[in-house]
Amino acid sequence: MEKTNTLSKQQIEKKYNKFIILLSIAIPVVVALLFGIKLKDYGIQVEPLSFLPPIYATLNGATAMLLVLAVYFIKEGNVQAHKRVMQTAIACSVLFLVMYVAYHMTSDSTPYGGKGFIRYIYYFILISHILLSVVVIPLVLVTYVKALSEQFDKHKKIAKIAYPVWLYVAITGVIVYFMIAPYYAH
Repeated sequence: MEKTNTLSKQQIEKKYNKFIILLSIAIPVVVALLFGIKLKDYGIQVEPLSFLPPIYATLNGATAMLLVLAVYFIKEGNVQAHKRVMQTAIACSVLFLVMYVAYHMTSDSTPYGGKGFIRYIYYFILISHILLSVVVIPLVLVTYVKALSEQFDKHKKIAKIAYPVWLYVAITGVIVYFMIAPYYAH
């Protein structure tokens, strides 16, 4: 029986590995490409979706809270609550990504207007946020697949890396929003 379960776990992992690699490459590439596309440049007249930044910043904040809550649940031994909260965190991140791309396809980028030392802080936070948002994709996907394939020791091991990276990305997403919000065109 154990051999069957091990094969099943390996098959699950193998099935998802190609998907993880594909998404880990495709998401950043597609986002970068779409970030540069403005619908108005293609004759598509769409009102700028200027209402989205506070919504997707809220999704980042919700993701951060969900991640903390997920750790609480797993430490309490509530696996089902942990699972539901993590799936919700993933859904929030996907919604964020869709809204982020939609906003940037309909709106011009907002230059940061801060002066002096705060400008360096802003760009440090922004650049680390962007770079780690790329890194976190495979980390989250691998962690999730380890849980799906019931490899909980490996899941826990990689989650110890994925969790702080994802939490940092979620929190810095909110910080970036608050730092640039005064400069949005109204």
